[in-house]
Formats: sequence, structure tokens, C-alpha cells
Amino acid sequence: MKVLHLLYVVIVLFTSCQSNKDGNTLKESTKNMNSHTKFTEKTDAEWKKELSPEQYHILRENGTEAPHTGKYNLHFENGNYYCAGCNQKLFNSEAKFRSNCGWPSFDEAIAGSIAYKEDNSHGMHRTEIRCTKCNGHIGHVFNDGPTETGKRYCVNSISIQFNTQK
Repeated sequence: MKVLHLLYVVIVLFTSCQSNKDGNTLKESTKNMNSHTKFTEKTDAEWKKELSPEQYHILRENGTEAPHTGKYNLHFENGNYYCAGCNQKLFNSEAKFRSNCGWPSFDEAIAGSIAYKEDNSHGMHRTEIRCTKCNGHIGHVFNDGPTETGKRYCVNSISIQFNTQK
């Protein structure tokens, strides 16, 4: 059953969250995380103690949640979205839009909160997004967004937390 679920997720990722139709990649994909970046240092045991098994899988093992299952996919309250691993502010609700790809989507991140990393896993060329504070895997960003920025930050709900406070 787990193998079928994993196969389903890979197929959906390949078909619904690819780079744009022209095959162009984001300029950010060449901006890999700096080697001097200082991340929150915790052991795997500490992360496993603090995070749920699902959060650990997404944030620390680069997993993904099934499409259309995340609690923030169709969530549009006013407030901010924070990293579930370290509570760093990543996105505000004004940047969120309905993308119909199955994951929460934003057209802009909070300045300095996201690191970009080239990701060639699963036979695809994508740009991974990671929290700059804890190095947690948040999702991917694509340059096929419908807004003025042209960006679509495709985010796992499990990797973020929402708060109405600004």
C-alpha cells in the first residue's frame, strides 16, 4: 500500500508541479545554499522528538504530502505562515493564491526566509525551497505562477504552520 501511495505521489508531482511549459528554470536554481549559512543545529534524534513523523519525513527527509490533502491547500485566512521546524516566518497570506495543483501556493516568500537548491530527483529538474533558519524542506518553486511575480511556491502544508498574528 505504501508503495502505491509513493508511486501516486511521484506521478502527481511529475504531472502537476513541473517547471513551466517552455522547460525554463528559475534564475534562483543557480543560487544554491551558501556553504557559510548557519542553520539550527539539531541531531536527528532531537528533530524526531520535536516533529511528528509526517513533519520529520517532509522537513528532514525531503518528502511530500499527497496532493489535495494538506490543511492549508484551500486555506485563505489573513495571517502568516511559519516553518513548522523552527517557527521562522516564510510567507504571508497576501502572497497565497489558488493554484489548483493540490498544494498551498504562494507567489512570494518573506525576504531572506527561503534558500533555493537545484533538485534533479525523480527524473525532473526543479528548484527546491528550504528554510534558511533550520534547512527544512518546504517544497519547490516554479516560474509558472499566474501573478505579477510569475512564481509559484508549491508548499507542503505539513512543513508550515499558520498564525493570524502579524
